[in-house]
Amino acid sequence: MTPRPSKPGRTVTAPRGSLIRGRSGAAVVAPVFDPDVVRPATREETTPVVMAAILLGMMALIVCFSRGYVLLYGDAVAHLGIARRIFDSRNPGLAQLGGVWLPLPHLLMLPFVQKMTWWQSGLAGAWPSLACYIVGVAGFYRLCRRMLVPRWAMVATVFYGLNPNLLYLSTTAMTEPLFLVLLIWITLLTLECVDAIRAAEQVKVVRRLILLGVLILAAVFTRYDGWVLGAAAWCAVTWQLWKVRELWRRVAPAFAMFTVLAVAGPVLWLWYNQHFFHDPLDFMRGPYSAPAIEKKTSPPGSRHYRGWHNPGWALLFYTRTAQVDAAAWETGFAVMAAALAGLWIAVRRRMALASLLLWVPLGFYVYSVAYGSVPIFIPQLYPHSFYNSRYGMEMLPALALFAGVAAAALELRLMRAREGEGRVGWSNSAESRPARVLFLVVLALAVLNPVAMGYGTDLVQRVASFVERRPSTLMANYSLPLVLKEALVNSSTRVPFERNLALVLEDLPPGVPILMAESDHIGALQDAGIPLRQTLNESDYDSWHAALGAPADHAAFVVAIAGDPVSTAVAEHPEGLQELSILCTTGQPCARIYQSDRYSLQGGPVAK
Repeated sequence: MTPRPSKPGRTVTAPRGSLIRGRSGAAVVAPVFDPDVVRPATREETTPVVMAAILLGMMALIVCFSRGYVLLYGDAVAHLGIARRIFDSRNPGLAQLGGVWLPLPHLLMLPFVQKMTWWQSGLAGAWPSLACYIVGVAGFYRLCRRMLVPRWAMVATVFYGLNPNLLYLSTTAMTEPLFLVLLIWITLLTLECVDAIRAAEQVKVVRRLILLGVLILAAVFTRYDGWVLGAAAWCAVTWQLWKVRELWRRVAPAFAMFTVLAVAGPVLWLWYNQHFFHDPLDFMRGPYSAPAIEKKTSPPGSRHYRGWHNPGWALLFYTRTAQVDAAAWETGFAVMAAALAGLWIAVRRRMALASLLLWVPLGFYVYSVAYGSVPIFIPQLYPHSFYNSRYGMEMLPALALFAGVAAAALELRLMRAREGEGRVGWSNSAESRPARVLFLVVLALAVLNPVAMGYGTDLVQRVASFVERRPSTLMANYSLPLVLKEALVNSSTRVPFERNLALVLEDLPPGVPILMAESDHIGALQDAGIPLRQTLNESDYDSWHAALGAPADHAAFVVAIAGDPVSTAVAEHPEGLQELSILCTTGQPCARIYQSDRYSLQGGPVAK
């Protein structure tokens, strides 16, 4: 095969196994801007992607903020509360981070959440997530360009960046946007580091090792799947260096720092749990761990959720969730099939094998569902409800990239069928017409996918209801993207309850101490704009337990929500408490507000 002529000093060699217009595995020298060559993305290519991501992210924020979607998830409200109480509490400090949720998301929100209006509105969590979305889209395009030609890299990026579930999460304080950007960039840097090792580029290897170590540390402090991701990335780099011993000796100091950074995260978190909660595994077996929550939320005597100690069911639930999160209607099956085909092609051709890191969430969540007390419920599968559907979003980069690999391979096959084994340029309209049709069809599907996820199923349900002459009973379950629909369904009783409780709290005298458990309904304090240091809550062990022993002596007002520790304390020590009001909302426990006869509103217990 004869390469095209290129300008001196502006040539690039396509990596082995790339999807180019030639035999797989051949090295091709082509012009830098050749549309049929796989190579690292240039700044000129990436800039429009970044600008488009900024525009999309801001549009999503405007829509979600104006419709009140930003604080639908109870976890988002809790994340903001944790970040707020690091400074705003009776006992400020790192101990307020808690021992289950990892700390980095809360630390990133820290500069924003101290502004009261941003805490109340949820914007304090939206800004970091929005930045993660923008950087993640840019990184995803750069990752795609190491495996795909520009047009297919753009299609894969369009499919990823336009996903409405991702756009919604990028306006909230949830941790998925942060983990996705770390997953993408760790995969990209691992791939670049492996390529640099093979090319014996010592300076580039050193830089990639240090940066990769920092990102692994960040991933470990973001989500527990980051622990598995970090270990897998460390193994991939170490294995490649093992095969090039001479280079390994030259970069030994950088590799040592890379290893220390990769190990430091888990070690520091175990130490933190031991130091503050007296159990290094408190996040696994403490009162707020996944097994404890699963036990608390399960009805007495009920059977375990489907998938418990059953990897087969766990695999079904997770892959089905990933499909519904990624694509509209039942097209998720096609996307998953294409991604698996692309995975097979990449492995067979040994194309950028470090990209397999994108599949790490699959194994992690199958194990978590089966053995980690992490149920996933979606309306498409029994029991047809909503819970943890957002976990499927972590498969979105793998589905988008490897489906693009499969589409690019099919395009190459079509073009070879027209021209044998010769190289057919994309600009050759006669021979490349089938490939052009394929590209346009896939691009159109990628663009229409978010439209269908938001509105298309609603239309299908209406048509089906009209044809069958029956009410559209399923329309409410499918007419919105799954992650957003889960947030709306699961907040339908919590949000009104917290709003009504906030209205009561707003009428209390300013600055007086309030005894209230914050774990489940910190959103009421957030909505009312009450500083957390004004409350006695479970984040301060000493004042909390002292107040539970004598509520009337330690707080001017007591908020007891049925079933929480404060309600138990009031039942055991009702002396000096006068009930002011009872607040009951459908689907939520009743809240009772008491005033203390023993605590002066002017500042302290009444003298006896």
